[in-house]
Amino acid sequence: MKKLEGKAAIVTGSGRGIGKGIALELARQGAHVAINYLNSKSEAEAVANEILSHGGRAMTVMADVSDCSQITAMVDKVAAAFGRIDILVNNSAVDPVENFFNVTESFWDRVIDTNLKGTFFCTQACAQEMIKVGGGKVINISSVHGQVTMPNYAAYASTKGGINALTRQLSLDLAKHHINVNAVAPGVIEVEKYNDFEWYDAAMNGKKIPLGRVGTPKDVAPLVAFLASDNADFITGQVITVDGGSSARFFLWEKPVLVDSE
Repeated sequence: MKKLEGKAAIVTGSGRGIGKGIALELARQGAHVAINYLNSKSEAEAVANEILSHGGRAMTVMADVSDCSQITAMVDKVAAAFGRIDILVNNSAVDPVENFFNVTESFWDRVIDTNLKGTFFCTQACAQEMIKVGGGKVINISSVHGQVTMPNYAAYASTKGGINALTRQLSLDLAKHHINVNAVAPGVIEVEKYNDFEWYDAAMNGKKIPLGRVGTPKDVAPLVAFLASDNADFITGQVITVDGGSSARFFLWEKPVLVDSE
């Protein structure tokens, strides 16, 4: 029997990139998967059709996760279609880069509302459905930016640090309902949107990553599937980093430096 057989999942922002990889892996493990999207219906439908072509069950659902009314409508639609919600993956995020002095209120609000507010209220809505079936699993997609970051990421890094704290908080608030809340914090992952970044090119040739390569959605998705399974029933409140060792390294030094302690 597949580990997630009979479970129903929502993966936000899953028409492409990491979210797509997660949706496909959950389906491979037997889950029914709702593919959430905002702008590209065709991408979401392509993911759903791939799942259907392998004998799985999938649906697409449009919702802006920064809007609570749309979150409610999404959760109601998925619960009605699948009869339950057992798994929520809060993956939807925006990560625009902007100089600190050029950040506007609208820029700040867009990032905070999508990444942090969306995570909270998607969890709140899905948790109510999970309680009906005796519990569930929430996996928040954080980032290494929640711990280490780069210039011009003030809004994005703030949301990811917030998601790490929120993960710990919600693990306490929802434990009595048998809902586990964990986070996965990817490092540099090979997805479509990074192709124009100079630092991404440096990472691609292994200069900054101890394991010598960037990650792929397939490096992230199996961990999410594990945390969504019964095998992770005693794991909650954790933030697990998937970055090829990048955050363990003092990246300024390309070679080992010997320091005389005397």
